[in-house]
Amino acid sequence: MSNASKQKGTKAETAVVNYLRERGVDARRNPPAGKHDIGDIDAYDDQVIEVKDCKTMTLPAWLRELDAEKDNAGTPYGVVCHKRKGTTDVGEWYATMRFEDWCELVESHQALGRQVHQRLCVSPS
Repeated sequence: MSNASKQKGTKAETAVVNYLRERGVDARRNPPAGKHDIGDIDAYDDQVIEVKDCKTMTLPAWLRELDAEKDNAGTPYGVVCHKRKGTTDVGEWYATMRFEDWCELVESHQALGRQVHQRLCVSPS
């Protein structure tokens, strides 16, 4: 990877970290780890965040990379956050994951919400 590419990636990762911190998330960049990489950003439990700032979207390759990082991190969930052409506003960037992974993520959160609701609504004996 060229110095310019590395600087571009670092800038995008830092922008994502800053965006998440503004939202109250304790986010930080992960150090590069080669084949043991666990994603670019450490922000949420059980989540891998891979950041891309590329002219060409290569979603299949990015998702394969994300799969390897999820395996390395031992987590079922991950997302590729990729820069949208024409904006530096991270909130306007794209978040890509497989639809199956998205369904599982939503279902797990709904199940957790039902559990919390049941605990809150059960009257004490």
